[in-house]
Amino acid sequence: MKRVQIVEVGPRDGLQNEDHLVPIEDKLRFIQLLTDAGFKRIEATSFVHPKWVPQMADAKDLYPQIPKLDGVIYSALVPNVRGMETAIEVGVQEIAVFTSVSETFNQKNINMSIDESLQVIESVIELAKQENIPTRGYLSTCFGCPYEGHIDEVIVAELTAKLIDLGCFEVSVSDTIGVATPGDVDRVLKAVLSQSNVEQVALHFHDTRGTALANIMQALNYDIAVFDSSAGGAGGCPFAPGAAGNVASEDLIYLFDGMGIETGISLEKLKEASLFLESVLEKTLTSRVLHSPESPLKS
Repeated sequence: MKRVQIVEVGPRDGLQNEDHLVPIEDKLRFIQLLTDAGFKRIEATSFVHPKWVPQMADAKDLYPQIPKLDGVIYSALVPNVRGMETAIEVGVQEIAVFTSVSETFNQKNINMSIDESLQVIESVIELAKQENIPTRGYLSTCFGCPYEGHIDEVIVAELTAKLIDLGCFEVSVSDTIGVATPGDVDRVLKAVLSQSNVEQVALHFHDTRGTALANIMQALNYDIAVFDSSAGGAGGCPFAPGAAGNVASEDLIYLFDGMGIETGISLEKLKEASLFLESVLEKTLTSRVLHSPESPLKS
């Protein structure tokens, strides 16, 4: 593996679980700093109902104000047709849809069964196709559910293939609560890649138990080349009790830099973005690299 893509989800997944409401001007500054760091794919916001995720209540006002750099995709999460209509109205470049492999989690998260959520996703994707807007898919709780526990990898494989069949160009197979180990990565990826092309599969690891980087290393053995991460390790899920943030972007970039794997992202500029976010949130983020001294191995 010589190059990977990093999808920076900090502005959406990183902020959605924060009680401290971040003003639009700070979100815009954060997104600009991530752009300056070299990210080509940034998930900027979510068109969800503000009752459920208050942090994203400003999505309609935020998105048009993002200074959009050529060659950078600023995407948004869309839960339903109404959200898709708003996304179209403000000119969203790419959307993400989501469901879970766990019936219980789906009910807790979006008050729908898996089949019902797939029907909604199909309607959203049809609208997206009419506007030539690419759709990415998220599949939650693929490695374990806070309510149901173990998840059968066959179900993960089937639903990944289903989302691709519905029109997702890529599906992010997600460890929503951060329970996966490299053995689980083997188990799940063998099943998923038996039904879907590797180019259409991404991975999304939360770092609740400190295994996210080990899981990503294991995934490289399967030629997975797209990974989600969050600046500073910010994040969590309002509907997944105890889930920590996503794997920290700094930790991931440091790992790939050391392996000679290209990402196109400046670690130093990324640190500026994360330190800015810390100042806004008024708390220390979890990234190990962010607050570590300069590596003595660097020339």
